[in-house]
Amino acid sequence: MKSYNLRSLPVVRAVLLFCLFFSLCFASMKLMAQTELKLRQAPGDTTQLRLPEHFSAIVIADLKAKARHLVVTEQGLIYVKLAKPVNGEGIIVLKLGKDGAAGKIGGFGNYGGTGIYLKNGYLYASSNSEVFRYKLNEENEVINPEQPERIITGLIKGRQHETKSLVLDNNGNIYVNIGSPLNSCQQNDRQRGSMGIPGCPLLDSAGGIWQFRADKPDQSYGQGVRYATGLRNVVGLDWNQENNTLYVMQHGRDQLHDIFPQYYDEKTSSLLPAECMYMVHKGDDAGFPFIYYDQFKKAKMLAPEYGGDGKKQVHDKYIDPVVAFPGHMAPNGLLFYTGNMFPDRYKNGAFIAFHGSWNRSPEPQGGYMVAFVPFKNGRPSGDWEVFADNFSELSGSDLMSPRQAKYRPCGLALGPDGALYVTDDVKGRIFKIVYGK
Repeated sequence: MKSYNLRSLPVVRAVLLFCLFFSLCFASMKLMAQTELKLRQAPGDTTQLRLPEHFSAIVIADLKAKARHLVVTEQGLIYVKLAKPVNGEGIIVLKLGKDGAAGKIGGFGNYGGTGIYLKNGYLYASSNSEVFRYKLNEENEVINPEQPERIITGLIKGRQHETKSLVLDNNGNIYVNIGSPLNSCQQNDRQRGSMGIPGCPLLDSAGGIWQFRADKPDQSYGQGVRYATGLRNVVGLDWNQENNTLYVMQHGRDQLHDIFPQYYDEKTSSLLPAECMYMVHKGDDAGFPFIYYDQFKKAKMLAPEYGGDGKKQVHDKYIDPVVAFPGHMAPNGLLFYTGNMFPDRYKNGAFIAFHGSWNRSPEPQGGYMVAFVPFKNGRPSGDWEVFADNFSELSGSDLMSPRQAKYRPCGLALGPDGALYVTDDVKGRIFKIVYGK
Protein backbone atom coordinates (compact mmCIF):
# COMPACT_ATOMS: atom_id res chain seq x y z
CA MET A 1 0.00 0.00 0.00
CA LYS A 2 1.32 3.43 -0.92
CA SER A 3 1.98 5.73 2.06
CA TYR A 4 1.50 9.50 2.09
CA ASN A 5 3.17 12.26 4.05
CA LEU A 6 0.32 14.47 5.26
CA ARG A 7 2.73 17.36 5.77
CA SER A 8 3.03 17.54 2.03
CA LEU A 9 -0.72 17.55 1.57
CA PRO A 10 -2.08 20.74 3.15
CA VAL A 11 -5.51 20.31 1.58
CA VAL A 12 -5.92 16.86 3.08
CA ARG A 13 -4.75 18.14 6.45
CA ALA A 14 -7.30 20.96 6.29
CA VAL A 15 -10.11 18.55 5.47
CA LEU A 16 -9.13 16.24 8.33
CA LEU A 17 -8.94 19.11 10.81
CA PHE A 18 -12.34 20.41 9.66
CA CYS A 19 -13.89 16.97 10.12
CA LEU A 20 -12.38 16.69 13.61
CA PHE A 21 -13.65 20.15 14.58
CA PHE A 22 -17.14 19.39 13.22
CA SER A 23 -17.32 16.08 15.11
CA LEU A 24 -16.32 17.77 18.37
CA CYS A 25 -18.90 20.52 17.87
CA PHE A 26 -21.59 17.98 17.09
CA ALA A 27 -20.70 15.96 20.19
CA SER A 28 -20.87 19.04 22.40
CA MET A 29 -24.23 20.08 20.96
CA LYS A 30 -25.65 16.63 21.55
CA LEU A 31 -24.42 16.65 25.14
CA MET A 32 -26.13 19.97 25.74
CA ALA A 33 -29.49 18.22 25.43
CA GLN A 34 -29.37 14.45 25.34
CA THR A 35 -33.06 14.22 24.55
CA GLU A 36 -34.39 17.12 22.53
CA LEU A 37 -37.85 18.31 23.56
CA LYS A 38 -39.78 20.95 21.69
CA LEU A 39 -40.07 23.77 24.20
CA ARG A 40 -42.32 26.79 23.78
CA GLN A 41 -43.84 29.64 25.71
CA ALA A 42 -47.37 28.74 26.82
CA PRO A 43 -50.21 30.99 25.59
CA GLY A 44 -50.82 33.74 28.13
CA ASP A 45 -47.61 32.89 30.01
CA THR A 46 -45.80 36.15 30.76
CA THR A 47 -42.73 34.60 32.42
CA GLN A 48 -40.86 34.13 29.10
CA LEU A 49 -39.99 30.57 30.13
CA ARG A 50 -39.97 27.87 27.47
CA LEU A 51 -41.54 24.60 28.63
CA PRO A 52 -42.83 21.31 27.16
CA GLU A 53 -46.35 21.23 25.75
CA HIS A 54 -49.20 21.67 28.27
CA PHE A 55 -46.85 23.14 30.91
CA SER A 56 -47.04 26.79 31.92
CA ALA A 57 -45.51 29.05 34.54
CA ILE A 58 -46.51 32.00 36.67
CA VAL A 59 -44.54 34.33 38.92
CA ILE A 60 -45.77 34.07 42.50
CA ALA A 61 -43.31 36.48 44.16
CA ASP A 62 -40.49 38.96 43.52
CA LEU A 63 -38.50 39.22 46.73
CA LYS A 64 -35.78 41.57 45.42
CA ALA A 65 -33.26 39.48 47.37
CA LYS A 66 -31.01 36.51 46.64
CA ALA A 67 -33.44 33.62 47.07
CA ARG A 68 -31.65 30.28 47.40
CA HIS A 69 -33.43 27.07 48.47
CA LEU A 70 -37.06 26.84 49.54
CA VAL A 71 -39.73 24.50 50.92
CA VAL A 72 -43.51 24.53 50.46
CA THR A 73 -45.82 23.11 53.13
CA GLU A 74 -49.10 21.24 52.71
CA GLN A 75 -50.90 24.37 53.94
CA GLY A 76 -49.37 26.60 51.26
CA LEU A 77 -46.70 28.28 53.39
CA ILE A 78 -43.39 28.90 51.60
CA TYR A 79 -40.12 29.24 53.52
CA VAL A 80 -37.38 30.82 51.41
CA LYS A 81 -33.71 30.93 52.47
CA LEU A 82 -31.85 34.09 51.47
CA ALA A 83 -28.13 34.22 50.70
CA LYS A 84 -27.94 37.38 52.81
CA PRO A 85 -30.50 38.58 55.37
CA VAL A 86 -32.61 41.60 54.52
CA ASN A 87 -33.66 43.76 57.46
CA GLY A 88 -32.52 41.02 59.81
CA GLU A 89 -34.48 38.28 58.05
CA GLY A 90 -32.63 35.41 56.40
CA ILE A 91 -35.74 33.22 56.07
CA ILE A 92 -38.79 34.74 54.39
CA VAL A 93 -42.26 33.31 55.00
CA LEU A 94 -44.81 33.57 52.17
CA LYS A 95 -48.44 32.50 51.97
CA LEU A 96 -50.10 31.44 48.75
CA GLY A 97 -53.31 33.34 48.00
CA LYS A 98 -56.34 32.31 45.98
CA ASP A 99 -55.11 34.44 43.07
CA GLY A 100 -51.94 32.35 42.82
CA ALA A 101 -49.64 35.05 44.16
CA ALA A 102 -47.67 34.62 47.37
CA GLY A 103 -47.58 37.43 49.90
CA LYS A 104 -45.02 37.88 52.63
CA ILE A 105 -46.41 37.18 56.09
CA GLY A 106 -43.20 37.09 58.11
CA GLY A 107 -39.48 36.55 58.34
CA PHE A 108 -36.83 35.50 60.86
CA GLY A 109 -33.30 34.14 61.21
CA ASN A 110 -30.70 36.90 61.04
CA TYR A 111 -28.18 34.88 59.00
CA GLY A 112 -27.58 34.20 55.33
CA GLY A 113 -27.15 30.81 53.72
CA THR A 114 -28.65 28.31 51.29
CA GLY A 115 -29.96 25.16 52.95
CA ILE A 116 -33.54 24.70 54.14
CA TYR A 117 -35.54 21.49 54.65
CA LEU A 118 -38.77 20.38 56.34
CA LYS A 119 -39.03 17.01 58.07
CA ASN A 120 -40.92 15.42 60.96
CA GLY A 121 -42.28 18.60 62.50
CA TYR A 122 -39.13 20.71 62.19
CA LEU A 123 -37.79 23.29 59.77
CA TYR A 124 -34.02 22.97 59.26
CA ALA A 125 -31.96 25.88 57.94
CA SER A 126 -28.25 26.58 57.52
CA SER A 127 -25.92 29.52 57.66
CA ASN A 128 -22.53 29.08 56.01
CA SER A 129 -21.07 27.47 59.12
CA GLU A 130 -24.01 26.22 61.24
CA VAL A 131 -27.34 24.40 61.04
CA PHE A 132 -30.44 25.28 63.08
CA ARG A 133 -33.86 23.73 63.50
CA TYR A 134 -37.22 25.27 64.37
CA LYS A 135 -40.16 23.43 65.92
CA LEU A 136 -43.37 23.58 63.88
CA ASN A 137 -46.99 23.41 64.98
CA GLU A 138 -49.69 21.32 63.28
CA GLU A 139 -50.07 23.98 60.59
CA ASN A 140 -46.33 23.84 59.83
CA GLU A 141 -45.84 27.30 61.30
CA VAL A 142 -42.64 28.02 63.25
CA ILE A 143 -43.57 28.15 66.94
CA ASN A 144 -40.68 30.27 68.24
CA PRO A 145 -38.66 31.82 65.39
CA GLU A 146 -36.39 33.74 67.79
CA GLN A 147 -35.16 30.64 69.62
CA PRO A 148 -33.97 27.96 67.18
CA GLU A 149 -32.04 24.93 68.34
CA ARG A 150 -28.49 24.90 66.99
CA ILE A 151 -27.69 21.33 66.01
CA ILE A 152 -24.42 21.76 64.05
CA THR A 153 -21.68 24.34 64.50
CA GLY A 154 -18.05 25.08 63.64
CA LEU A 155 -18.09 24.00 59.98
CA ILE A 156 -15.37 25.36 57.70
CA LYS A 157 -16.37 28.43 55.71
CA GLY A 158 -14.00 29.56 52.96
CA ARG A 159 -14.15 32.45 50.52
CA GLN A 160 -15.64 30.13 47.91
CA HIS A 161 -18.00 27.14 48.07
CA GLU A 162 -19.04 28.21 51.56
CA THR A 163 -22.76 27.33 51.42
CA LYS A 164 -24.08 24.43 53.50
CA SER A 165 -26.85 22.65 51.61
CA LEU A 166 -28.65 19.94 53.54
CA VAL A 167 -31.09 17.05 53.35
CA LEU A 168 -32.50 14.47 55.80
CA ASP A 169 -32.99 10.74 55.42
CA ASN A 170 -35.75 8.59 56.99
CA ASN A 171 -33.67 7.46 59.97
CA GLY A 172 -33.07 10.69 61.83
CA ASN A 173 -29.85 11.74 60.05
CA ILE A 174 -29.00 15.04 58.41
CA TYR A 175 -26.48 15.37 55.57
CA VAL A 176 -24.54 18.59 55.05
CA ASN A 177 -22.31 19.65 52.18
CA ILE A 178 -18.98 21.17 53.18
CA GLY A 179 -17.46 22.54 49.97
CA SER A 180 -13.77 22.77 49.19
CA PRO A 181 -12.32 26.23 49.91
CA LEU A 182 -9.96 25.70 46.96
CA ASN A 183 -10.70 25.19 43.27
CA SER A 184 -8.50 22.12 42.77
CA CYS A 185 -6.35 21.89 45.92
CA GLN A 186 -3.36 23.65 44.35
CA GLN A 187 -0.45 24.92 46.39
CA ASN A 188 -1.37 28.36 45.00
CA ASP A 189 -5.09 28.46 44.31
CA ARG A 190 -6.06 29.13 40.68
CA GLN A 191 -2.47 30.02 39.71
CA ARG A 192 -1.09 28.88 36.36
CA GLY A 193 1.05 25.76 36.63
CA SER A 194 0.71 25.38 40.39
CA MET A 195 0.62 21.70 41.35
CA GLY A 196 -1.64 20.00 43.84
CA ILE A 197 -0.98 19.82 47.56
CA PRO A 198 0.14 16.21 48.20
CA GLY A 199 -2.76 14.19 49.55
CA CYS A 200 -4.99 17.31 49.69
CA PRO A 201 -5.27 17.48 53.51
CA LEU A 202 -8.30 19.80 53.37
CA LEU A 203 -10.38 16.68 52.67
CA ASP A 204 -10.39 15.90 56.39
CA SER A 205 -12.83 18.77 56.96
CA ALA A 206 -14.17 19.82 53.53
CA GLY A 207 -14.80 18.54 50.02
CA GLY A 208 -17.49 16.08 50.99
CA ILE A 209 -20.79 15.26 52.69
CA TRP A 210 -20.97 14.98 56.48
CA GLN A 211 -23.65 13.06 58.37
CA PHE A 212 -24.98 14.18 61.76
CA ARG A 213 -27.96 13.33 63.94
CA ALA A 214 -30.93 15.58 63.26
CA ASP A 215 -31.91 15.96 66.91
CA LYS A 216 -28.66 16.52 68.84
CA PRO A 217 -27.54 20.05 69.75
CA ASP A 218 -24.15 21.63 69.01
CA GLN A 219 -22.56 18.82 67.04
CA SER A 220 -19.38 19.48 65.09
CA TYR A 221 -16.82 17.37 63.24
CA GLY A 222 -16.13 15.21 66.30
CA GLN A 223 -19.74 14.08 66.52
CA GLY A 224 -20.30 13.76 62.79
CA VAL A 225 -19.28 11.22 60.16
CA ARG A 226 -17.58 12.03 56.86
CA TYR A 227 -20.21 10.17 54.87
CA ALA A 228 -18.62 10.70 51.42
CA THR A 229 -15.49 12.48 50.24
CA GLY A 230 -13.97 13.70 46.98
CA LEU A 231 -16.86 16.05 46.20
CA ARG A 232 -15.63 19.54 45.37
CA ASN A 233 -18.87 21.37 46.12
CA VAL A 234 -22.47 20.14 46.32
CA VAL A 235 -25.25 22.72 46.33
CA GLY A 236 -28.06 20.51 45.01
CA LEU A 237 -28.81 17.27 46.86
CA ASP A 238 -31.88 15.17 47.66
CA TRP A 239 -32.87 11.89 49.24
CA ASN A 240 -34.34 9.37 46.81
CA GLN A 241 -37.34 7.69 48.42
CA GLU A 242 -37.48 4.80 45.95
CA ASN A 243 -34.11 3.34 46.85
CA ASN A 244 -33.56 5.21 50.15
CA THR A 245 -30.30 6.72 48.91
CA LEU A 246 -28.58 10.09 48.81
CA TYR A 247 -28.05 11.76 45.43
CA VAL A 248 -25.89 14.84 44.90
CA MET A 249 -24.94 17.22 42.08
CA GLN A 250 -21.28 18.24 42.08
CA HIS A 251 -19.91 21.55 40.83
CA GLY A 252 -16.91 20.49 38.76
CA ARG A 253 -13.53 22.21 38.98
CA ASP A 254 -12.74 25.36 36.97
CA GLN A 255 -10.10 26.76 34.63
CA LEU A 256 -8.40 23.78 33.01
CA HIS A 257 -7.14 26.01 30.19
CA ASP A 258 -6.22 28.97 32.38
CA ILE A 259 -4.09 26.84 34.70
CA PHE A 260 -2.72 24.24 32.25
CA PRO A 261 -2.90 25.72 28.73
CA GLN A 262 -0.37 23.17 27.46
CA TYR A 263 -3.00 20.43 27.87
CA TYR A 264 -6.37 22.15 27.26
CA ASP A 265 -7.54 24.68 24.70
CA GLU A 266 -10.31 27.20 25.44
CA LYS A 267 -13.01 25.21 23.67
CA THR A 268 -12.24 22.01 25.56
CA SER A 269 -11.98 23.87 28.86
CA SER A 270 -15.40 25.46 28.30
CA LEU A 271 -17.06 22.03 28.34
CA LEU A 272 -14.87 20.07 30.77
CA PRO A 273 -15.12 18.66 33.30
CA ALA A 274 -18.65 17.31 33.49
CA GLU A 275 -21.13 18.45 36.11
CA CYS A 276 -21.87 15.07 37.70
CA MET A 277 -24.81 13.49 39.47
CA TYR A 278 -23.68 10.86 41.97
CA MET A 279 -25.57 8.21 43.86
CA VAL A 280 -23.76 8.30 47.19
CA HIS A 281 -23.31 5.65 49.87
CA LYS A 282 -21.39 5.78 53.11
CA GLY A 283 -17.65 5.61 52.48
CA ASP A 284 -17.81 6.63 48.81
CA ASP A 285 -15.04 8.71 47.23
CA ALA A 286 -15.84 10.69 44.06
CA GLY A 287 -12.18 11.55 43.48
CA PHE A 288 -11.84 15.33 43.86
CA PRO A 289 -9.26 16.84 43.49
CA PHE A 290 -7.26 13.94 42.09
CA ILE A 291 -9.55 13.27 39.12
CA TYR A 292 -12.31 14.84 37.05
CA TYR A 293 -14.90 13.25 34.77
CA ASP A 294 -14.73 13.67 30.98
CA GLN A 295 -18.22 13.23 29.49
CA PHE A 296 -16.82 12.88 25.96
CA LYS A 297 -14.47 10.02 26.82
CA LYS A 298 -16.89 8.72 29.48
CA ALA A 299 -13.88 8.32 31.71
CA LYS A 300 -12.34 9.47 34.97
CA MET A 301 -9.27 11.53 34.13
CA LEU A 302 -6.21 12.21 36.25
CA ALA A 303 -6.21 15.89 37.22
CA PRO A 304 -3.30 17.93 35.82
CA GLU A 305 -2.41 19.13 39.33
CA TYR A 306 -1.65 15.50 40.17
CA GLY A 307 0.19 14.42 37.02
CA GLY A 308 -2.58 14.36 34.42
CA ASP A 309 -2.28 15.69 30.87
CA GLY A 310 -5.83 15.43 29.52
CA LYS A 311 -5.16 11.85 28.37
CA LYS A 312 -4.35 9.79 31.47
CA GLN A 313 -7.35 7.88 32.78
CA VAL A 314 -8.06 6.44 36.22
CA HIS A 315 -9.87 3.11 36.24
CA ASP A 316 -10.40 2.18 39.86
CA LYS A 317 -11.00 3.43 43.39
CA TYR A 318 -13.42 6.29 42.67
CA ILE A 319 -17.17 6.05 42.06
CA ASP A 320 -18.66 6.80 38.65
CA PRO A 321 -21.37 9.41 38.09
CA VAL A 322 -24.86 8.21 37.19
CA VAL A 323 -25.38 11.22 34.90
CA ALA A 324 -22.77 13.54 33.38
CA PHE A 325 -23.82 16.99 32.16
CA PRO A 326 -21.72 19.53 30.24
CA GLY A 327 -19.28 21.49 32.34
CA HIS A 328 -19.62 24.73 34.29
CA MET A 329 -23.44 24.89 34.35
CA ALA A 330 -23.50 25.10 38.18
CA PRO A 331 -26.18 22.68 39.43
CA ASN A 332 -27.66 24.42 42.48
CA GLY A 333 -30.88 22.48 43.05
CA LEU A 334 -31.90 18.81 42.93
CA LEU A 335 -35.43 17.51 43.50
CA PHE A 336 -36.99 14.11 43.02
CA TYR A 337 -40.54 14.65 41.80
CA THR A 338 -43.04 12.70 43.91
CA GLY A 339 -46.12 14.75 43.04
CA ASN A 340 -49.13 13.73 40.98
CA MET A 341 -49.80 16.79 38.78
CA PHE A 342 -47.24 16.07 36.05
CA PRO A 343 -47.56 13.17 33.56
CA ASP A 344 -46.45 9.72 34.70
CA ARG A 345 -43.06 9.92 32.97
CA TYR A 346 -42.00 12.57 35.49
CA LYS A 347 -42.89 10.51 38.56
CA ASN A 348 -39.85 9.97 40.80
CA GLY A 349 -37.59 11.60 38.20
CA ALA A 350 -34.99 14.23 39.02
CA PHE A 351 -35.22 17.94 38.31
CA ILE A 352 -31.96 19.90 38.40
CA ALA A 353 -31.71 23.69 38.58
CA PHE A 354 -28.64 24.92 36.72
CA HIS A 355 -27.56 28.33 37.99
CA GLY A 356 -25.43 28.98 34.88
CA SER A 357 -21.74 29.21 34.11
CA TRP A 358 -19.31 32.09 34.50
CA ASN A 359 -16.07 30.64 33.14
CA ARG A 360 -16.75 29.43 29.62
CA SER A 361 -15.33 32.59 28.06
CA PRO A 362 -14.53 33.26 25.29
CA GLU A 363 -17.28 30.73 24.47
CA PRO A 364 -20.93 31.57 25.29
CA GLN A 365 -22.06 30.68 28.80
CA GLY A 366 -24.30 27.66 29.47
CA GLY A 367 -26.94 26.48 31.92
CA TYR A 368 -29.56 28.95 33.22
CA MET A 369 -32.26 26.29 32.95
CA VAL A 370 -33.97 23.39 34.71
CA ALA A 371 -33.20 19.90 33.40
CA PHE A 372 -35.01 16.61 33.93
CA VAL A 373 -33.70 13.03 34.23
CA PRO A 374 -36.23 10.15 34.16
CA PHE A 375 -35.80 7.57 36.96
CA LYS A 376 -37.10 4.08 37.55
CA ASN A 377 -36.59 2.08 40.73
CA GLY A 378 -34.32 4.78 42.10
CA ARG A 379 -31.92 4.93 39.13
CA PRO A 380 -31.74 6.99 35.92
CA SER A 381 -33.76 5.29 33.17
CA GLY A 382 -33.13 7.58 30.21
CA ASP A 383 -31.20 10.54 28.87
CA TRP A 384 -31.50 13.96 30.41
CA GLU A 385 -33.42 16.78 28.77
CA VAL A 386 -33.97 20.51 29.13
CA PHE A 387 -37.29 21.02 30.91
CA ALA A 388 -37.53 24.77 31.56
CA ASP A 389 -35.39 27.20 29.60
CA ASN A 390 -34.89 30.92 28.93
CA PHE A 391 -34.46 32.09 32.52
CA SER A 392 -31.67 34.33 31.24
CA GLU A 393 -33.98 35.77 28.53
CA LEU A 394 -31.02 35.71 26.15
CA SER A 395 -30.19 33.31 23.34
CA GLY A 396 -27.20 31.06 23.94
CA SER A 397 -24.88 32.85 21.55
CA ASP A 398 -25.62 36.23 23.16
CA LEU A 399 -25.00 35.14 26.75
CA MET A 400 -21.32 35.86 27.34
CA SER A 401 -21.42 36.78 31.04
CA PRO A 402 -23.62 35.73 33.96
CA ARG A 403 -24.25 39.41 34.63
CA GLN A 404 -26.32 39.49 31.46
CA ALA A 405 -28.73 36.84 32.74
CA LYS A 406 -32.01 38.29 33.96
CA TYR A 407 -32.76 35.31 36.21
CA ARG A 408 -30.68 32.37 37.44
CA PRO A 409 -32.39 29.19 38.74
CA CYS A 410 -31.26 28.04 42.17
CA GLY A 411 -33.73 26.19 44.41
CA LEU A 412 -36.48 23.67 43.67
CA ALA A 413 -39.50 22.62 45.72
CA LEU A 414 -42.63 20.51 45.31
CA GLY A 415 -46.00 22.05 46.14
CA PRO A 416 -48.87 20.13 47.76
CA ASP A 417 -50.74 20.16 44.44
CA GLY A 418 -47.76 18.75 42.55
CA ALA A 419 -46.57 22.07 41.10
CA LEU A 420 -42.83 22.73 40.77
CA TYR A 421 -41.39 25.87 42.38
CA VAL A 422 -38.13 27.44 41.19
CA THR A 423 -36.22 30.27 42.87
CA ASP A 424 -33.99 32.84 41.18
CA ASP A 425 -31.16 34.36 43.18
CA VAL A 426 -30.60 37.46 41.04
CA LYS A 427 -33.85 39.31 41.76
CA GLY A 428 -35.54 36.85 44.10
CA ARG A 429 -38.22 35.83 41.65
CA ILE A 430 -40.13 32.63 42.43
CA PHE A 431 -41.69 30.71 39.53
CA LYS A 432 -44.47 28.13 39.81
CA ILE A 433 -44.64 25.58 36.99
CA VAL A 434 -47.89 23.67 36.47
CA TYR A 435 -49.31 21.12 34.03
CA GLY A 436 -52.76 21.13 32.48
CA LYS A 437 -54.30 20.19 29.15
